[in-house]
Amino acid sequence: MDMKGVINMRLNRYGIALGTALFVTAPPVLAENFTLTLFHTNDLHGRTDQYPYLVTTLKEAREQYGEALLLDAGDIFSGTLYFTEFQGQDALEFMNLMGYDAFVPGNHEFDLGDAEEGHQALAAFFEGAEFPILGANLDFSAGPEFAAILGDSLSADPQDGQLYDGIIVEHQGEQIGIFGLSTQDSETISSPGQVTISDYRQAAEAMVASFEEQGVNKIIALTHLGYDSDPSMGNDLLLAEHVDGIDIIIGGHSHTQVSPPMLLSENRDGEALTPTAIGQAGEYGQHLGVMQVTFDDSGVVVDVSGELLAVDDRESDPDAAERLAPYTAAIEELRDTQVGAKVITALPNPRHGNGDEQSVRANETALGNLITDAQLQAAQQVAPDTVMAIQNSGGIREAIETGDVTVGDLIAVQPFGNRLTLLDVTGAELLETFEIALANAPDENGGFLHVSAGVELVYDSDKPVGERLVSLKVAQEGAMQAIDSERTYTIATNNFTAAGGDSHAALGAAYDDGRNTIVGNTDWEMLRNYMVDRKEVFYTVEGRIIDVAEEAN
Repeated sequence: MDMKGVINMRLNRYGIALGTALFVTAPPVLAENFTLTLFHTNDLHGRTDQYPYLVTTLKEAREQYGEALLLDAGDIFSGTLYFTEFQGQDALEFMNLMGYDAFVPGNHEFDLGDAEEGHQALAAFFEGAEFPILGANLDFSAGPEFAAILGDSLSADPQDGQLYDGIIVEHQGEQIGIFGLSTQDSETISSPGQVTISDYRQAAEAMVASFEEQGVNKIIALTHLGYDSDPSMGNDLLLAEHVDGIDIIIGGHSHTQVSPPMLLSENRDGEALTPTAIGQAGEYGQHLGVMQVTFDDSGVVVDVSGELLAVDDRESDPDAAERLAPYTAAIEELRDTQVGAKVITALPNPRHGNGDEQSVRANETALGNLITDAQLQAAQQVAPDTVMAIQNSGGIREAIETGDVTVGDLIAVQPFGNRLTLLDVTGAELLETFEIALANAPDENGGFLHVSAGVELVYDSDKPVGERLVSLKVAQEGAMQAIDSERTYTIATNNFTAAGGDSHAALGAAYDDGRNTIVGNTDWEMLRNYMVDRKEVFYTVEGRIIDVAEEAN
């Protein structure tokens, strides 16, 4: 971009109208440019064993690039036995060791939300943090567990373990504004409970205005929105395009490797924007992101560079490895404990992204059948009239291979610790629930539902959304009977789906209406008990779920 273009963008940023009467005859005398260096991570998802390598990589990066801010863009929680056993306290030790400057919660930070207890593990994580937590579109004020750590909306003196919308930090003599944004997707794919999530663009506009009122012209959005995720939920590209005044976006959620960092300087129509640098470091602690952003004297970004440093190319830090050892020993003991059951035929967990024609998120699977049957058995022990169990496909995470089954195998399949919940729903609500579940078919959707034995679901994915269900029958009184829209049925599922997760609004309405009973059995423990009862487990696809459009092809 030529100098005139840069000057025009700078004038636009400060509200100076441009017209034909404005001529630039010579470039102005500018003060020396300022380069801000950032290191960043995102979406570790319980991969605590990556931290010793991250520590080494961070030390090398500091030696090479000098002083920098260290930021994390969310989803520390969920995904491994480390998290199952330690609920984030293990990761926190290493984050404190590394010296993070700010953190924004991701959707998985809300996975342990409980209708009665709230977010005890998350509150403990925040309270132990030696860095501030940012969320301009997150409101924690209704949760009593967060009452002691609610900070001001905007603070120039941020304290460790406190919640803020945004903070101002002095770095190398410059005032840097940082604020957090988290995806509204959490409302359907996690369990935020009393934590409310507002519109990301409105929150960002308010934060930019607040920073500019304080004279801060170098502004970072630390986001868990996704680089180019679902536009209806917002993403980093849309944020940069629609909210003027954000200089840097450090993101997470979509697990995207943005390398080198992107400099967005025009919108989709080719119209000039004030430049915004965007970075994201992939997933699972595999990379440490490096971004160097150069500002002119007006706080406009004029250049960006950077890279993703592969941590597995480094040796683990000895001190960090020593800190990791007791955590690993504990989870290895848990992981390797055999439960007393053997899988005779492998239970795959196919995904379209892995090249499979079938997908756990679009088709019946043997593993889905096994999980729902385990839930139905547990439910009928306390409520014999339970007619079916349903399992959201997004909650089935790994396959189970043949052979002896361990606790680690089961927790890998169902890592979220969801609890069995009974719901009393009308037949009409049940039919609506399956229309919601089938809305994306034959494409993948985490809200696609697996069903227990004794259920026959027939649908047509060629039909319009909302009209796909051909028939839904359940075994009653020795025969398959069609669901009666006027009757009330007791069904079993996990507490996440019961409360409306994955857009299951019909179930969520019944839950909010008080027609729920949380039994308390943890998902992987129900699966263990069911498999142990059988000793040898042989499961296949049985035709519980049939797409007539697929069969026609």
